[in-house]
Amino acid sequence: MAASWSGETAREEFSLGLVSGWLLDHLTFINQCGYEVCDSFAYADGVTLSTSVTSTGDCHHTSNFAATSTSRDGSIPGPGDVVEAELKTAKMRYVFREEFFDISKPHIAVAPEEQLCRECPELSLTEIKANSNREEHQEGTKSGVGDSVASARKKRKRKCVFNQGELDALEYHSKVRKLIWEGTWYLVQEGLKSGFLHRNTAEVSCRKNVGPGHIDCGLAELCEMAKQFPAVNESDHQAVHVLDDETSIPEQDLLSCVTENSSNCAKIVVLMGQKYLVPPKSSFLLSDISCLQPLLNYKKKYDVIVIDPPWENKSLKRSNRYSYLSSWQIKQIPVPALAAPNCLVVTWVTNRQKHLRFVKDELYPHWSVKTLAEWHWVKITRAGEFVLPLDSLHKKPYEVLVLGRVQGDIKETLRKSEDVLPIPEHKLIVSIPCSLHSHKPPLTVLAEFIKPDVECLELFARNLQPGWTSWGNEVLKFQHIDYFTLLRNEN
Repeated sequence: MAASWSGETAREEFSLGLVSGWLLDHLTFINQCGYEVCDSFAYADGVTLSTSVTSTGDCHHTSNFAATSTSRDGSIPGPGDVVEAELKTAKMRYVFREEFFDISKPHIAVAPEEQLCRECPELSLTEIKANSNREEHQEGTKSGVGDSVASARKKRKRKCVFNQGELDALEYHSKVRKLIWEGTWYLVQEGLKSGFLHRNTAEVSCRKNVGPGHIDCGLAELCEMAKQFPAVNESDHQAVHVLDDETSIPEQDLLSCVTENSSNCAKIVVLMGQKYLVPPKSSFLLSDISCLQPLLNYKKKYDVIVIDPPWENKSLKRSNRYSYLSSWQIKQIPVPALAAPNCLVVTWVTNRQKHLRFVKDELYPHWSVKTLAEWHWVKITRAGEFVLPLDSLHKKPYEVLVLGRVQGDIKETLRKSEDVLPIPEHKLIVSIPCSLHSHKPPLTVLAEFIKPDVECLELFARNLQPGWTSWGNEVLKFQHIDYFTLLRNEN
């Protein structure tokens, strides 16, 4: 689907921009994606018609229906009588549950001198290490009495030893911490002035009984099962499955081609007994990396490709929460086959320097992408505090985005670059994060750096956006209906 970048409109509604970056309202963006499901019924001058349809476009229009019920005067229309009726629509509007963005307090409290409301302290690498050790020790004391002795021994030992990966991360952090601190401070001040942020969180209701943080929708397992399905002859199946009025989709149809909602209303699809909301003007492919052919068969070249790879790390190996890909596997993603000339490629990277170096020095060159910039997504509370201490050793309150452009024909590149602003070397995207693991903020701020009505693709997506094609083995994860609240109204 053609991306619906709306430029100034998107930035005004969802974000506040300054020279340092943007303060983004993630929740508002989700709720303005158009999660309205139109359920229509016919009604004509006192006659309620039994015909019921699901509207896929306009909410009001006039149609002819066979009347099968009694009118106000008691008369019963005869067989074959045709009554002109108005098709009225009951809109079922869904909104994302606010409690998932109710981050009122930092996950780990910071010392008063490290709070964002104060001037950014100039710290040496040695002092940052000391801060990291102190925060690590504070976190360890929360473990509990039973394991406190072993934990304390481990912490004491760690105070003297940093491995090479940690040293690299600390050195990188020392270079970017002032940019992040000062840029976030300016954006937070504007957020407090506008009323989006509230320094006194006591004035803001704190919700309890947060909804299900994990919903077992089995999408990744379904993708594994799909490999056992009988092979489908390319000539016998459609390249695109367009959603119409049905809600239940055969698993094989869903997994063998791109599914598209081309209507102006959201759709509810049922998959393995679970309901998912599909926003208007969106398309998706549910599969793993071994089944990307339907996306290539979709025959589109994309002007923007956002990638959020499942990076390999030790904690994932231990927890076995979800599968990860090696660097070699990530390099096999067919970005060159999907990218249009001068395509903007944006990759989410963890704070491990090994991954950052891999993207810049190996992955992008392998895809013929030139690195242009490193941006940071900074996570804050509703009061404008970092969700974690800025100098925390293991977890930072920010993540890295590496931006680059596909290098191709010089003339084509120059033509495509006309009237498009150059990518700034460093920007901040500051937002209240979703409490659901790996729910990334929308990159609506890219609108000013690309032409309107471009094709956009997200790889390893876990949710959908209007105007985007999305792919992943959990691409519908955060579209599960249990993450939304139903609001009813009629027209």
